[in-house]
Amino acid sequence: MLKDELRKCRDRLAAAGLEAPDFEAQCLVEHVTGYSRTAQIIRGGEALSSAQTKRLDELTEKRLTHYPLQYLLGSWSFMGFELEVGQGVLIPRDDTEVAVGLCLDFLKTRPQSRVIDLCSGSGAIAIALACLSGAEVTAVELSDKAFYFLEKNINSNRAAVKAAKGDVLSCHADYEDGSYDLIVSNPPYIRTDELPTLQPEVRFEPKLALDGGESGYDFYEAIVKNWSRKLKPNGALVFELGEGQAAYVSELMRAQGFADIRTALDLGGEQRAIIGTMLDK
Repeated sequence: MLKDELRKCRDRLAAAGLEAPDFEAQCLVEHVTGYSRTAQIIRGGEALSSAQTKRLDELTEKRLTHYPLQYLLGSWSFMGFELEVGQGVLIPRDDTEVAVGLCLDFLKTRPQSRVIDLCSGSGAIAIALACLSGAEVTAVELSDKAFYFLEKNINSNRAAVKAAKGDVLSCHADYEDGSYDLIVSNPPYIRTDELPTLQPEVRFEPKLALDGGESGYDFYEAIVKNWSRKLKPNGALVFELGEGQAAYVSELMRAQGFADIRTALDLGGEQRAIIGTMLDK
């Protein structure tokens, strides 16, 4: 019966020390059966087909290797937008909503804005901004695998986002100075030597989206230096931040001519995002 298979899945996940076995078991059962968590309670006495039971066992077995739940499900929700994900693209995280919030607050004062999202990945930021603010958004991504998901997510969410292939460390020359109201990025910001210490799940995610170089600041430094001139007067730059990175990134931005620099906290009280406005010189 469904309730027995659900319990079996949950118990196996719990025994492996996974943090949210009840939630994950319900997600896997929903993926296999199509039944929501409420429907799983109502239909708990129903039998699963042999194919469904086999599929649930396969997914559970793979999750026990710490393969990310989001990759197993094939999609994940971000700010109400369903995004396809799979190996090769960074999984959208709730923390990124902090950066999006700073962007949306800024864009309220700038109708018909032009926005560029650097290191776009799955397109989470770009799609949320385009759909929630009405801005004209360009999303720049280097990885072929991530670009595949970026284009799929733009199409499935019917978002007014232009996907552009490019390396943000060098493609700034392809974009006109003074042409954007807002630049936003959730760049790779993990120090190279920290990568082997990350959670097992995170190590399945693409190194390209995680590795911020020896200091963790390679992308912040390059974007502040090379992309700031792409902003219109009084345009803004927004970054997602790693833990403890706010002070250094703030100084980078201030030295480049940004003012009104401020950070926003995530639910854990960490300075998770930063915004600064380019002075009208």
